[in-house]
Amino acid sequence: MNRTNGFSWRPTTTVFLLGGFILVLVAIVAAYMVTAFRPTVEVRTGSNVYHVWVAKTDEQRVQGLSGVKQLSPNGGLLMDFEQNGAWGIWMKDMLVPLDIIWMDEKKKVVYIVKNVPPEQATSSVMRPKSAARYVLELPAGSVDKSAIKTGQTLEFTVEKTGV
Repeated sequence: MNRTNGFSWRPTTTVFLLGGFILVLVAIVAAYMVTAFRPTVEVRTGSNVYHVWVAKTDEQRVQGLSGVKQLSPNGGLLMDFEQNGAWGIWMKDMLVPLDIIWMDEKKKVVYIVKNVPPEQATSSVMRPKSAARYVLELPAGSVDKSAIKTGQTLEFTVEKTGV
């Protein structure tokens, strides 16, 4: 008895499926490498040190920490806007609560919002009361743990972009 269902396995089918599998695997590895091995900058707040990712482009700043499921206690994100402004921050697609710190071009803290819940999402945009160049996002509780205060100067170095 000869059964035919209209489908026959051909070498091109195998190549197509194998190629698709390899493409998906490469994409997964590349995504992991980009997120796991992003360069960090040390931010010093007196005796405390945070190792944070840096966001210098519009795309990196919009992405921020969206989708990050967990931050290390000394992790976070430093956004460099390259000029002072009333840069707004929201919690779009955030999964962890944050402390948010705005600093001017001299790295002096000008505004702080503590323990912002991820549920806030896009319902409100937080803005500093004074112009700021940098925004530092740390795990909720970091401001109190490190005794960060308005007027304090934080220490870090951000490499200039080659653009």
